[in-house]
Amino acid sequence: MVIQKKVGFISVLFIISMHSWCQQQINLVDKFQNQKIKAVNRSITLYGDQRDAIELNAENSSGIGIIEDLEFEKGIIEIELLGENNPGKSFIGIAFNIQNNDTYEAVYFRPFNFVAEEQIRKEHMVQYIYHPEFTWRKLRSERTGIFEKGIRIPPDPEDWFKVSIHIKENNIEVYVNDLSEPSLIVDRLSSTKSKKIGVWSGYGSSGRFKNLIIK
Repeated sequence: MVIQKKVGFISVLFIISMHSWCQQQINLVDKFQNQKIKAVNRSITLYGDQRDAIELNAENSSGIGIIEDLEFEKGIIEIELLGENNPGKSFIGIAFNIQNNDTYEAVYFRPFNFVAEEQIRKEHMVQYIYHPEFTWRKLRSERTGIFEKGIRIPPDPEDWFKVSIHIKENNIEVYVNDLSEPSLIVDRLSSTKSKKIGVWSGYGSSGRFKNLIIK
C-alpha cells in the first residue's frame, strides 16, 4: 500500500510538471518594456490604471505587435481582448504564422457585432483570414459563411473577454470565454511557414491585450 501511494504521488507530480512545462505565460507588459514587441503599422502603449495590458493604437491599415523571443507553431493560444462597441471601428485578435509584415494568418473579433440585432451582423462576430491572399472581403464574397461565424453567448463588447485558439496542422478551432463548443471551426488556408505570432488590430481599430498563454 505504501509503495502504491508513493507511485501515485510521483505520477501526480510528473503530470503537474509536464503541464507546467507545456504551458508558457507571456507577460506582454514586460515584453513591451523590454522592447521585445515589434510594432508594424501601429504604436504600442501600456493600458489601464493597473498598467497590466498593452494597447495598439488605431491607424488606417491593419497592424501587428510581433512578439520577439517567442516561437509557436501548433497548439493553443489563450489571451484576453478588449475592443469597443464602435461599428466598423473595432477589430481585434491574434496573428500567427507571420511570414512578413503583410503575410500571416489571423483570428479576430468584431465586438460591435456582439450586440447586433440584424441576423447578418450576428453571423460576423469572429473571423479567420490569411493575408494578403484571403482577406475577409474575398472570403465573404466567394466562400460565404465559412470563415466567419456568430458566438452563441456573445461577450459584452465593452468588457474584457477571453479567447482560446486551437491551431492544428490543417484546421483551427476558436473558443470564447467559458463556452465548451467552438464558435468557429475552419480549415487553414496556409501551411505553417513561420513560428512568429503577435497581437493584431484591423483597419481604423485600436485594441487592448493581456494575459497571453501559449500551450
